Amino acid sequence: MAKTQVNPTRMELTRLKKKLVTATRGHKLLKDKRDELMRQFLELVRENKTLRETVEAGIAAANKNFVLARAGMDDEVLNVAMMAPMQEVYLEASERNVMSVEIPVFEYKTRSGDENNIYSYGFAFTSSDLDGAIKSLSDILPDLLRLAEVEKSCQLMAAEIEKTRRRVNALEHVVIPELRENIKYITMKLDENERSTQIRLMKVKDMMLEEAHHYKEHTGQAYTQS
Repeated sequence: MAKTQVNPTRMELTRLKKKLVTATRGHKLLKDKRDELMRQFLELVRENKTLRETVEAGIAAANKNFVLARAGMDDEVLNVAMMAPMQEVYLEASERNVMSVEIPVFEYKTRSGDENNIYSYGFAFTSSDLDGAIKSLSDILPDLLRLAEVEKSCQLMAAEIEKTRRRVNALEHVVIPELRENIKYITMKLDENERSTQIRLMKVKDMMLEEAHHYKEHTGQAYTQS
């Protein structure tokens, strides 16, 4: 029995068959989209793991050098050395479409193209540990931005995968079975109505033949009496 109330007509049957074809095609497309999203998501997760290990190691090295620099320098000298940075970083954020998911793309550029133009102090009164700390932070900046980009992309793709998975499950376990059940119900009803119509026609035909037979018998008896 159909779960939803449907009219057992040929027009409704044709409409449901077209809807079933569309649902089946949509189900296949969504499954392909889900599988491709999962593939790219897993690639990003692996990249995210590698980047996070690299960034955490770089930050740990920078913190270690900062601690050593602070231990070997006066606070006033350290504060003066870090007061006026020489380099500036400009970040540009854009988006790119991956399987209908808008993931971020970060691009950066510096005010000066010289990689050594990152030290805002002279080397006479500062510790080499401070140089190492600043160099470590400068080196991990590209990986840090890429890590932020990848992590946000993973979040967005995970949400899209979950949404797509729910749609696939809804089509696979609810919509398509219900459509097939309704089509089966209408087909059975139409077949039943057709059989009933044939039976009625056969009965009408039998009645007409019987009436014609009685009419011939009655006419023959009338001719005999005359």
